Amino acid sequence: MSLRNLPSVEQLLNTSAAETWVADYGRRLTISAIRSVMDQIRDRYKLDKTTEIPPSQDILSQVDFQLGTWTEPTLRAVINATGVILHTNLGRAPLAKAAIVAAGIASEGYSNLEFDLGTGKRGSRHDHAESLLKLVTGAEDALVVNNNAAAVLLVLSALAKGKRVIIPRSQLVEIGGGFRVPDVMKQSGAKLVEIGTTNKLRLSDFEDALREPTGLVMRAHRSNFKMIGFFEEPPFKEIVEIVHRHQTLFVDDLGSGAMIDTSKYGMDHEPMVQESISAGADLVCFSGDKLIGGPQAGIIVGKTELISRLKKHPLARALRADKLCLAALTATLLYYLKDDAEGNIPVWQMISKPLREVKATAESWKRQLGTGRVIRTESTVGGGSLPGESIPTYALALTVKSPDRFNARLRAQSPAVIARTEKNQVLFDPRTVLPEQDKKMLKIIKSLLVEFS
Repeated sequence: MSLRNLPSVEQLLNTSAAETWVADYGRRLTISAIRSVMDQIRDRYKLDKTTEIPPSQDILSQVDFQLGTWTEPTLRAVINATGVILHTNLGRAPLAKAAIVAAGIASEGYSNLEFDLGTGKRGSRHDHAESLLKLVTGAEDALVVNNNAAAVLLVLSALAKGKRVIIPRSQLVEIGGGFRVPDVMKQSGAKLVEIGTTNKLRLSDFEDALREPTGLVMRAHRSNFKMIGFFEEPPFKEIVEIVHRHQTLFVDDLGSGAMIDTSKYGMDHEPMVQESISAGADLVCFSGDKLIGGPQAGIIVGKTELISRLKKHPLARALRADKLCLAALTATLLYYLKDDAEGNIPVWQMISKPLREVKATAESWKRQLGTGRVIRTESTVGGGSLPGESIPTYALALTVKSPDRFNARLRAQSPAVIARTEKNQVLFDPRTVLPEQDKKMLKIIKSLLVEFS
């Protein structure tokens, strides 16, 4: 056998399989796939002359696989059975039904994104979520950008470029993906001024640092770790008062952006946006897709004069939110305005779900599968929110041969199922499985149990 035995591209194109591919994928992509497979065969043969040249039918199968691989969406739906509510690797907050509908309406055709329907003239995309954010948080004005890192960068670039920015050492945090507060400050052109020690911060530290001209003072909320033990920090409101006495701006980077009191559910109290505004913070930055439970967004609320400066900054256009984000965020915020977030936003439905309901679901799964144990365990909020906090839960624990291989098979399904392994058992936590995914997940598990039991 030699490379002369390979069929030509034209010969393969004249097959019935190729006709189907051209109809499904287009002629150009079909030819590219055929050539790619032929090149791979030639490369293998050149490395080893004893390699057999595959028959045409095998080549066609390889082309079919190549086309499928190229065109299969890489962003796929998954069922989150891990018990981590804001799972960063799984896209954080699932959207509320109204947010999904709103984004769909905004994407189906044209919209008044930057058009004033009253005057018939150009409008501003900033208007769409602004009024709701003002009503919900009590702030004078608001601005939405594409994520919270962008929000912090914009604030520092617009208000503190070339100026001193005071921040406690204990708040020079790094969040996921290597995002570090000091690096963002450097990129914005601000001059970092560290105060206090890692575990001790006093009002006098602010007083001393504010003796020199300063652009702003910033708090970066430690949303992904805790400080415990020999630790001291002044009350937030007193810090803001000292900063304002020195006629300096105070910016609060809350990160998670809670607008509901988490202590209601047995967890530590997460600083709330409304509390920061009430305490006098000039600007507050937070995420849209963490404890807000909406789309990825960076939200800035605060004083009108400062928000106006941010809107006019050149970076604002580069960091702006798109129509889908604004539509979904607006629909999400409406639930907060109506005091109905816990009943409709998935993140808060999961956090507030009574333990007895979680247990009942796990027991129902056990009955339907005819195997497993219902065990008491813990769910977590995740997503860089409420570090160290957990929520009591019940999970279905399955004992299977090779848990790692079982999990790999779960991930290969459509939709993929993501579980967790503890003590050599595979755990499925009902708290993070959406109601409409329940039957699909059980069908997938049942189909695999035959092989792994």
